[in-house]
Amino acid sequence: MSALTGLSTPTAIIDVPRMRRNIARMQSRMDTMHVHFRPHIKTSKSEPVTAMQLAAGARGITVSTLLEAERFFAAGITDILYAVGMVGSKLPQAMALRRRGCNLKIITDSLASAETIVRFGAENDMRFEVWIEIDSDGHRSGIKPDREVLLDVGRLLHEGGMLLGGVMTHAGASYDLDVPEQLIAMAEQERKACVDAAERLRGAGLPCAAVSVGSTPTALSARSFEGVTEVRAGVYVFFDLVMHNIGVCAMDEIALSVLTTVIGHQEEKGWAIVDAGWMAMSRDRGTQKQKQDFGYGQVCDVDGVPIAGYVLSGANQEHGILSLRDGVDGDIAERFPIGTQLRILPNHACATGAQYGEYQALGEDGGVETWPRLNGW
Repeated sequence: MSALTGLSTPTAIIDVPRMRRNIARMQSRMDTMHVHFRPHIKTSKSEPVTAMQLAAGARGITVSTLLEAERFFAAGITDILYAVGMVGSKLPQAMALRRRGCNLKIITDSLASAETIVRFGAENDMRFEVWIEIDSDGHRSGIKPDREVLLDVGRLLHEGGMLLGGVMTHAGASYDLDVPEQLIAMAEQERKACVDAAERLRGAGLPCAAVSVGSTPTALSARSFEGVTEVRAGVYVFFDLVMHNIGVCAMDEIALSVLTTVIGHQEEKGWAIVDAGWMAMSRDRGTQKQKQDFGYGQVCDVDGVPIAGYVLSGANQEHGILSLRDGVDGDIAERFPIGTQLRILPNHACATGAQYGEYQALGEDGGVETWPRLNGW
């Protein structure tokens, strides 16, 4: 009998041995390449997971919300990068953390944001450490490394009394790739953009100690981190089907799954109905535009072994539709009687994890522990 038998479904399962191997793999790579590693904890948002990352050799953490910063600082972690652009309404919360001893770094990518930070800092006798976000791929936020505004922002922060701590970037466009040579090229593009920005700031007489890059695909593909001081990555800790399609993990390295139960059938349609809908899996269909579409997730047996030909093809709020892929035959009702427990591997581990307030951590010995997960901002 599986250790998961009897758990209420749907529930989020962490395969702890897989996760430990994922952590060791990334940390070993960073150690071999002689660069510090600052994991992004937005994927797990769980203290036991983060503790394992730090124990493996990570230095500091990256967060996506100030609530994460508050909770992990309360747990004893002081070196924290808040990697979302800063706005004035959040500066009091950031200031409170710094005044309590948190070495919180904040980021900006515009003169307007930098002006707000400088003005608030002057009014409240607070010297924030600010990093400038660099656009290395046109994916989302940041300043292009060759733009004059980069130096304008740097001067404004430095002359306005803030600590210009460094530059950072995230090559989110790497998620659109799946060829090793393309990933290597994107990693180099990311590295060069951030290093070039740092060198321009230093050439203008401005301080720039930190040069921070990273995404899971580029962290695992880069051939050089010359000029980089630290690397960040997040989803590597669990991996997911998007990462599998990109080519940076095997199916049996995905450490997060959703335990679900078969609750009915539509035999004429070839469906089994499970109790994991989009509220359990999330609405993320990130594999839809990739080389293999996994619907809402890959179906596995209760031990986490993928079952070829079956996919979670549809989802309503609390109902999931399990079906055979086109061209595959089978009696789904006979294969999966009502009451059958299955596990579904997610498209996007961050989005699926966000549906839950806790994880069930399945250990090497088969035992299960409940690990809390943080939600909110």
